[in-house]
Amino acid sequence: MHSLLERIKAGTLWDFHGGIHPADNKLQSSQSPVVDAGLPPRLIIPLRQHAGPAGDLLVQVGDKVKKGQPLTRYAKGRVVPVHASTSGTITEIGNHTVAHPSGLGDLCVILTPDGEDEWGERNGKADYWNLERGELLERIQQAGVAGLGGAVFPTHSKLDGRGQLTEILIVNGLECEPYITTDDRLMQQYADEIMDGIRVLKHLLKPKLTLIGVEDNKPEAIEQLTRHATDEDVLVKTVPTKYPSGGAKQTIELLTGRQVPKGGRAVDIGIMVLNVATVFAIKRAIIDGEPLIERIVTLTGDSFKKPGNAWVRLGTPVRWLLQRFELQPEAEQRVIMGGPMMGFTLPHAMVPVVKATNCLLAPTQAELPAPGPEQPCIRCSACADACPATLLPQELYWYSRAKEYDKAEKLNLMDCIECGACAWVCPSEIPLVQYYKIAKDDIREARAEAEKAERAKQRFEAKQARFEREKAAREARHAEAAAQRRQTMTAAGGEDPVAAALARIKAKQDAPITAIAATAEGLPDNSAVIAAREARKREAEARRAAKLAESANSETAAAPQSAEAADPASDPKKAAIAAALARAKAKKAAQAGESTEPVTAEAVAAPAVDADQQKAEVDPKKAAIAAAIARAKAKKAEASGEPVSAANGTAAEVNTQNDAPVDPKKAAIAAAIARAKAKKAAQQGDSAEGDLTATAGSSESAATQSDAPSAVSEAVDPKKAAIAAAIARAKAKKLAQQGDSAGAAGAQSEPTASAQTRDVALAKSEVTTSHSDTAASEAVDPKKAAIAAAIARAKAKKLAQQSANTSAEVESAATQVDRAGTEGERAPAEPMQSDAASSEQPLAVTAAPEASAPAADAPVDPKKAAIAAAVARAKAKKLAAEAARAAETVAEDAPSADRTTTR
Repeated sequence: MHSLLERIKAGTLWDFHGGIHPADNKLQSSQSPVVDAGLPPRLIIPLRQHAGPAGDLLVQVGDKVKKGQPLTRYAKGRVVPVHASTSGTITEIGNHTVAHPSGLGDLCVILTPDGEDEWGERNGKADYWNLERGELLERIQQAGVAGLGGAVFPTHSKLDGRGQLTEILIVNGLECEPYITTDDRLMQQYADEIMDGIRVLKHLLKPKLTLIGVEDNKPEAIEQLTRHATDEDVLVKTVPTKYPSGGAKQTIELLTGRQVPKGGRAVDIGIMVLNVATVFAIKRAIIDGEPLIERIVTLTGDSFKKPGNAWVRLGTPVRWLLQRFELQPEAEQRVIMGGPMMGFTLPHAMVPVVKATNCLLAPTQAELPAPGPEQPCIRCSACADACPATLLPQELYWYSRAKEYDKAEKLNLMDCIECGACAWVCPSEIPLVQYYKIAKDDIREARAEAEKAERAKQRFEAKQARFEREKAAREARHAEAAAQRRQTMTAAGGEDPVAAALARIKAKQDAPITAIAATAEGLPDNSAVIAAREARKREAEARRAAKLAESANSETAAAPQSAEAADPASDPKKAAIAAALARAKAKKAAQAGESTEPVTAEAVAAPAVDADQQKAEVDPKKAAIAAAIARAKAKKAEASGEPVSAANGTAAEVNTQNDAPVDPKKAAIAAAIARAKAKKAAQQGDSAEGDLTATAGSSESAATQSDAPSAVSEAVDPKKAAIAAAIARAKAKKLAQQGDSAGAAGAQSEPTASAQTRDVALAKSEVTTSHSDTAASEAVDPKKAAIAAAIARAKAKKLAQQSANTSAEVESAATQVDRAGTEGERAPAEPMQSDAASSEQPLAVTAAPEASAPAADAPVDPKKAAIAAAVARAKAKKLAAEAARAAETVAEDAPSADRTTTR
């Protein structure tokens, strides 16, 4: 570097590749001094006038501002504020067309000047050398200083960072673009202030050498700078006129002979390049305390009557300037912002002046003809020869046009400085720079999208990593909780349930797989699977049957409970006790030495028949219907003059009590009446009774083994019970017709009501006599009840053999019962209520006080009550057979019945 500095001080100059020499046309505006453009009636101030994001607004519509007051807030990074160019009122904030090749709009502040042009607070520091580096940079940022050479890069950002490693400071005053003379007039008129700005930069950057580069076509500027450049380390360097020598990289190569590396910056090689207008703005910001609110603008072209340079407030509309400097427009007048090489045509004249505006060119058609139509490239390589960046413009054109941006990037498209030299020399008049600009914009947009996607990817990965950490922590907590549960369960049960389950699974997996046998035809033998399926089906059917039986039993058990709820005075236990007393009396009479009737085969088979009759549950409705039909028939027989014994009526009533909904009180009364009649028959010494008792004693074991379980466990079939009752009534009717005339006369002379009264008295005597002996100690024995029922059925069977046509009568009675089952459903209550009113109501009244004592000793058992009723019916059948003889001795037995009642 020392040798380089020596060579530079010795006056050595270098050159760069390419370049062109267009007509400069600078004399039109460089000969007149800079003037003040004046204050327009309306200022349009864009919020973003630099290469970077805009700051936040500090003002609102209606606010009054002063000259130099910030309109936006500055922040860290490449954010610089904009300021009010004059004092006035904020009248509007909104989008407006700005100075950009796209012609698009941006957010702008509309300021209406008040004409006073009053400054706000200014805080200049003439003793800037007492300020720290950071404070100097902050002041430059607050003033809104950006590169005024055309790039408008924030100056504070450019000076910060590696700017402190600067060895050579270059102040660029070359201004190579044709027509533009802003820097020339600035150096001519403000050379002293430019030197003050250089001193501020020297204090800030501390370079070893400062160079001021000026082209040789600006002799007045060179003279003024040389006169004011009194510092030893500041040199004014004059270079030959050549376009684009004003480019930063070309200026560095011209003055130092060094090249900026690809993709790098000048500061990377220890060199800092600043435009001369930027240096002047730094001086105003630091020493004078004035922000960047105006700049020199060249107004030139043959269409201007008075071309020249003027101080223009930022935000001044171009239309107002054109009028102010007497533009003489022609048809289809063009206004170019910038020079003819790098400028762009404005979409309309209501565009504001911004920090990057250095020239407004209004040429005539003859002065600067419009480019002709684009023609095919002839591959002349003139563009490559003129390129100052040593690129291959023709290759870049092909790739940019085909949008093969990856290949264009490999050819260093981004190093293009867009100077326009290639398009200037192109014989095909191809707008090469326009293709390059579009390609570079697309590449920047793609890079921005890629960066955004990368940031999104990083956020997603960070999120996934956080989810994984949370999941791992959650699983760790769950594992710890599971371990604690296993320990607790192991301590309580002595075995780890998880380990046991895993062991079972492993054992199941390790179990050998049973091979499927094959049939003779080679098909798989699925007989075992089919058998297992059938077994499962049978089990399911058995379960369903059990459920149905359980539901039927529950309904049967609910029927007596409902009856008991309807009649709280009824007590099933009393009925069971009465039935037990009847059995005891019958057994006692049998043991008194009376002869029994021989038991035939039909009597032996009777228990099986009656057992079958008791296998189903009592259907109260059907039983009531059958009993009502039986009573109706009995009444009909009486009305027709046929003799009917009291025993026959009693049997019908007993059947009614058994078949109807079980009324324990009525069943007890019927049983008592039956026992009274049995006792009366026993006193007559009938030899048939002794034979029947002996035969029944021999069949007690069979009845016990066969009937007892059936009688206890199975319920009475109402239909079969009704048939048995009909058979008994048919037999009674037949025997009554066979009686002698004396018996018939006796039966007719004595009213039925008086016989029933005697039966009631006899039943009351028996219940009263045996109640104190049996009620407290004797419980209902189902086995004994079944034996008694078997004996009764045997007696009934024997009597049934006495008539040859009994079977025909039985069949006709059964048919009548079945038919009455359907007819009686419509109105079964009337006959039953009439009979009860005539015969059973006095009995119930008589027996109610005696049957009320043991009401709370036993639960309701409908089966036992049915057995007791069956015993009563059997005895009634026997008494019906003896009806003829009993009728003759009715008068004689009345005193004995009275004595029994007294006892």
